Amino acid sequence: MLGLGTLANTGAIVVGGLAGLVFGKALKPRFQQTIVSGMAVATMFVGAVSTLQEMLRMGEGGHLKSRGGLMLVISIAFGAVLGELLNLDAALERFGAWIRRVTHNEGDGSFINAFVTASLTFCIGAMAIVGAIEDGMKGDPSLLCLKAVMDGIFTIALVASVGKGAIFSAIPIFLYQGGLTVGAHLLAPVFTPAAMSNISLVGGLLIFCVGWNLVHGEKKIRVANLLPSLVVAVVWAFAAR
Repeated sequence: MLGLGTLANTGAIVVGGLAGLVFGKALKPRFQQTIVSGMAVATMFVGAVSTLQEMLRMGEGGHLKSRGGLMLVISIAFGAVLGELLNLDAALERFGAWIRRVTHNEGDGSFINAFVTASLTFCIGAMAIVGAIEDGMKGDPSLLCLKAVMDGIFTIALVASVGKGAIFSAIPIFLYQGGLTVGAHLLAPVFTPAAMSNISLVGGLLIFCVGWNLVHGEKKIRVANLLPSLVVAVVWAFAAR
């Protein structure tokens, strides 16, 4: 079934969020802080591994060689310019504000921050992109199902610590991953191995940035405005052919 992985991921976030609302109240603030800090460091680690496993290759004589450094720098630089011109970060916040309004949560001051943080955490990265593409191209939802388990657990911690706005990140997840799955199904030849590798490399860095923001408890890096870097990375792959 096309899109099964996205449906599982969306459902896991909702269930995890509801569990966070029910059981999160039983967690003292110091427990909540420690859980989120631990998950933040884990997010940074996952992002770093995703980038490094694409950058580092075993060369002759067993020595490590790096690749993709220039592509990474160019993608982030041009992606940042495009992202700032489009101001995707502000657009995501406006979307969060709209959801807060239509769900009658205007009195929740942490709603938008929780929504944005969760949306970026769950949408950015190799698992979201590669998993959605594999679901679309091969009909294999296994990677997204694994991501669903991880996101569900993380949502419990996020709702308990930063607020119930994190539950509504299920909406952009459904639209984003679902759109990628349908697009991959229709445009399978576009996603070459080189393009997928570049996406994983750049996406890993963006995941690290999300974790960095979680560690500091505020938006130090406007990660949404770096999202066009993924598009630049794909263009680079085709230009280098």
